[in-house]
Amino acid sequence: MKSARRRRSSAPAPREPDWTAWTPTERAALCFILREGRILLIHKKRGLGAGKVNGPGGRLEAGESPADAARRETREEVGLDPYGLEEAGELRFQFLDGYALHCTVFTASGAEGTPVETPEAVPFWAETSAVPYDEMWTDDRHWIPWMLARRRFRGLFHYDGDRMLSGRVEPAG
Repeated sequence: MKSARRRRSSAPAPREPDWTAWTPTERAALCFILREGRILLIHKKRGLGAGKVNGPGGRLEAGESPADAARRETREEVGLDPYGLEEAGELRFQFLDGYALHCTVFTASGAEGTPVETPEAVPFWAETSAVPYDEMWTDDRHWIPWMLARRRFRGLFHYDGDRMLSGRVEPAG
């Protein structure tokens, strides 16, 4: 009987980024509205992460603070004005193609308005006990529990396209 063997690539495994010297190429913000045991999520329609579930958010505009970007992006993507914003943590993403994204994560205690579908996203509420991690970026299952437990965090994640190569979450300093 022959045993099946996997072919191994002769290319070396990608190195873990040097997070102490890391510099982002772009900055972004995410906003998760938490209310009565539920979290507002979106099915992202376009841009980075299209086809995945995430929270409303996007890149900072020139001169904009992360909190201002979180509010603006939530209005643009789902038609809601979040309030009670609190910084929950930060995410650092390094992609093999050189793209480096720093994202500030916020929670909001509520929002004014009614969620609406936009060209960017389809909003929906999920129970915090039933977050659909299998439809999200791989790293989300690592840091979202910290956010839901109100533990400030820093996540460091290395990707090759949609495939997470390495990652960790640690307490924010």
